[in-house]
Amino acid sequence: MTERKIGTVTHYYNNLHVAGVAITDGELHSGDTIHIKGHTSDFEQKVESMQINHAAVDTARPGDQIGLTVVEHAREHDTVYAVS
Repeated sequence: MTERKIGTVTHYYNNLHVAGVAITDGELHSGDTIHIKGHTSDFEQKVESMQINHAAVDTARPGDQIGLTVVEHAREHDTVYAVS
């Protein structure tokens, strides 16, 4: 499997299990597999729910700030990779 960086976690909403992610490279689609890795974070998951300004979206592009439901605790500055 190969990984390519697509963004960075900018915030984590603990009560919602949502990571705020700034998309910097490439596109992210619903159904894609991502890998979130940081100093103490390291997990993979499938993208099941993604929002921009509280509206559900299927695709995120560079420059987008998205909310992403995550299965584990993500931390600010964690790197988000697309797995293919």
